[in-house]
Amino acid sequence: MMESFLWGVLPYIAFTIFVGGTIFRYSKGERGWTTKSSEFLSKSDLKIAGPMFHLGLFMAFGGHVVGILVPKFVTEASGVDNHLYHLIALGGGIPAGVLFFLGFLLLMKRRFVNDCMAVNTSGMDRLIYLVLFLTIVTGCAGTLTGISGTFDYRDTISPWFRSLLMMSPDISLMETVPTVFRCHMVMWMVTAILFPFTRLVHCLSFPFEYFGRSHIVYRQK
Repeated sequence: MMESFLWGVLPYIAFTIFVGGTIFRYSKGERGWTTKSSEFLSKSDLKIAGPMFHLGLFMAFGGHVVGILVPKFVTEASGVDNHLYHLIALGGGIPAGVLFFLGFLLLMKRRFVNDCMAVNTSGMDRLIYLVLFLTIVTGCAGTLTGISGTFDYRDTISPWFRSLLMMSPDISLMETVPTVFRCHMVMWMVTAILFPFTRLVHCLSFPFEYFGRSHIVYRQK
């Protein structure tokens, strides 16, 4: 029963809340569609943490798109066998994980160690930081445990995800998936559920509104 809910029902609940909640948030509270810039409270520590985190994010996202949406037979037909694909995945996944995780730790330090930042951190901010931390940790742990090549997510997780997109979830594909990957799958669904109610919505403005937005000018007295 729980397996059916986790891998056959919860993904659709997460997707529905993600899409519906985001549309509602934008239509009813567009003024809150922002990261709530805090550079006036602490700016210097963003110079490294921000680019590191976002570069790792883009790299990880790209790897997930290719690994999950591109079927295994497609890469094999293009001449990339399992061993070569594994090396390419590790070559991109490990640097992405390092940048993503270290960048996130620096952002957490900025957010919770700096007194000015801490008092301007809401309960929802704290919750999403915790959820993102667990999501990133389980993702990095999955990458590290996959170095040996004993588990190939393209035989289980990838076709399961594609079966969700086809509106015909194959729950049996998740039966043999290691615990760390199962936890990672649950955490991204929790992230999707919380997404519309957090400052994370600002990422949907990229690249259309992001590059055309007005700069926020801070002047010292």
